[in-house]
Amino acid sequence: MKIEKGIKMLLVSSYPPRECGIATFTNDIVNALDVVFGDTLPVEVCALQTREQDFQYPEEVSYVLPVDSLVHYRLVAEKINERNDIGLVCIQHEFGLFRGEYGDHILSFILALNKPIVTVFHTVLPNPDEKRKKVVYALTDLSDKVVVLTKKSKEILTDYYNCPLSKCMIIPHGNHTVLWEQKKVLKNKYGFKDKVVLSTFGLISENKGIENVLCALPEIVAQHPEVIYLVIGKTHPEVIKREGEKYRNLLTATVKKLGLENNVIFVNEYLQLDQLLEFLTLSEIYLFSSKDPNQAVSGTFAYAMSSGCAVISTPIPHAVESLGNGNGILLKSFDNPEEFKEAILFLIENKEQRIAMGRNAFSMARATNWENIAIQYRLLFDQLTNREDDLRFNFPPIKLDHIKKLTTDFGILQFSKFSQPDPESGYTLDDNARALINMVLYNKAFPDKENLKLANTYLNFIEGIQQHDGWFDNYKDYNKKLTKQNEEVNLEDANGRALWSLGTVISHRQNLPLDMICQAVKCWDKAIKKIDNFKSPRAIAYALKGLYLYHEMYEDGEVKKHIENLADELLRHYKINSAENWCWYEDYMTYANNVLPEAMMYSYLVTKNPKYKKIAVITFDFLLSHYFMKGQLKVISNRGWFKKQNERVFYGEQPIEVATTIIALDLFYEVTQNKKYKDQLKLAFIWFLGNNHLKQIMYNPENGASYDGLEDKHININQGAESTLCFFKARLIMEKYMEKPSNQTKISKTKSLIT
Repeated sequence: MKIEKGIKMLLVSSYPPRECGIATFTNDIVNALDVVFGDTLPVEVCALQTREQDFQYPEEVSYVLPVDSLVHYRLVAEKINERNDIGLVCIQHEFGLFRGEYGDHILSFILALNKPIVTVFHTVLPNPDEKRKKVVYALTDLSDKVVVLTKKSKEILTDYYNCPLSKCMIIPHGNHTVLWEQKKVLKNKYGFKDKVVLSTFGLISENKGIENVLCALPEIVAQHPEVIYLVIGKTHPEVIKREGEKYRNLLTATVKKLGLENNVIFVNEYLQLDQLLEFLTLSEIYLFSSKDPNQAVSGTFAYAMSSGCAVISTPIPHAVESLGNGNGILLKSFDNPEEFKEAILFLIENKEQRIAMGRNAFSMARATNWENIAIQYRLLFDQLTNREDDLRFNFPPIKLDHIKKLTTDFGILQFSKFSQPDPESGYTLDDNARALINMVLYNKAFPDKENLKLANTYLNFIEGIQQHDGWFDNYKDYNKKLTKQNEEVNLEDANGRALWSLGTVISHRQNLPLDMICQAVKCWDKAIKKIDNFKSPRAIAYALKGLYLYHEMYEDGEVKKHIENLADELLRHYKINSAENWCWYEDYMTYANNVLPEAMMYSYLVTKNPKYKKIAVITFDFLLSHYFMKGQLKVISNRGWFKKQNERVFYGEQPIEVATTIIALDLFYEVTQNKKYKDQLKLAFIWFLGNNHLKQIMYNPENGASYDGLEDKHININQGAESTLCFFKARLIMEKYMEKPSNQTKISKTKSLIT
């Protein structure tokens, strides 16, 4: 069958506005795929419902399959077969979603389909009878790939249902990104400032076991009357049909009987995602009390961990695999109020451990946020449609949120704990110089008074940390005092970076207020007197970038002479250290390596000296040959520099090195128009978007920050100034390389509402 280029994934599942856990799960996947991949992976939905149900679906729903009509399984499959643009059908499987014995009607649909099929099993039950075993075996046999959400489910599927290991893969349940510092803010917003908030959420049914928590509370609230327990969620629609509000009435009666009216709050609503995440974020402790040992996975559990709650859970497989390393408490049994009481009391009375558990859960959950799960589904899609070489990402929007949060009226703070600015880290010249460059360039592209205000803050910091002789100190603490950190080895590099930032301001005199230009020139005139003191190759390179920018605005013969002198000094370093198989300025590679060939190219642009350009290209290509491997960027590790005589260390990659690679590639492409630099530039940027060895995003989609480091098995999710500013600069550069929207008219999708 001919498959068109813009092929799509079709998800078969229940879908909002239907109130169902699988519907929410599928909607989260659809939204995440749109955020991460946009139009490069279009997604449609075939919504499951009964003939008596009538929902108004969003536009992504192209088909509706009435699950209680066996004939329509084949009819809908045939409609899908007619579509050349559908490359993969992904079925979200839960036994209760489909009719027939053990939901075997779905087999009619799969047998009729002429497309690659992925089946996602949300529940895999051990010890099946023969009929269940045959149904599940048939599903796995007819699917090209099978996805489960836990290791335990994979074991059961292979051990009890004979599913080949090679066919089965694990893609965990996703979760949402929230900001740690919102916990305190939201407690105040909802009036829980002095309370210890416990919570449970989800569609309410007897399997939730909430009565076990209620029975544990009387002794707890007697000792800690500040405890509030939020029971969030409506009763499950199927339970309402079957027995009405019998279970909820039992819970409210239990609350009254135990005298817990002042401590238990029922939020009897199907909350919108934003409000639900707010309730979870303000909760100190999340209570997962399911009574079903065969419940493989829980979205509520995943969301609670990603919201930074200390989780107490009964031992369902999801909890058994997730709770460990001090990120929650795993109970030993089900239906045991005494266990809940002891665990809750422990966390209430040990605040530091409770907070530590929440932080650990929050940190570990980043690996499975929905954007990362979307990448896993995309990779599976590409594998089954033979499109592994066509992986494309959506560029995230440019966000100033975290930069603003890090910035005080004095300057930009150095570090964050997660996304929460850390005042104790103080301020550096390095970061304020980076921030000044970013804001000047951003204001040129998107003029705004807020941008100028930020730029002024950073420029004032730079002026304030400059000594009378023109040299700059590098560090001031939160109380604006100079400290011993100013004696650090990289002080010279910081001074070079300061010259770069001042040159950036001066070169943008047409876009900036005159007083800013005068302030920058005043600092420049003092600093330029120290230019001959630079010995560090990177300090020289940063200074050269500043000199180039200054010369762009003022063609000064003395500045040109400085450029020649410094470029010759870089050449001297190159001649001393280079060898047949080592085309570099030093006998090792450290951080911000790209700035060295970049500075040589800038020197060429001013002087037109061809040897500068020749060495710039030779050294840059040498560097890139060590950075781009098998379709990915792998920059020098901060665990150990790459020395001429030693093997290279991998992992420990930092955003500064990725961003400086992008900055240099942008320059080299502009100067040479060599397409390889443009291609490598795009490849380098998607390191941030998930094209790295962990296949995880390196930015925070909520606030526009970058995470601090890509390690071998995890991401350091602290979001300091250096990382965030480097990502911001890289993203700003990518504005020039965004593909223009197609002029082709979009063909609107026609829903096939088969009922």
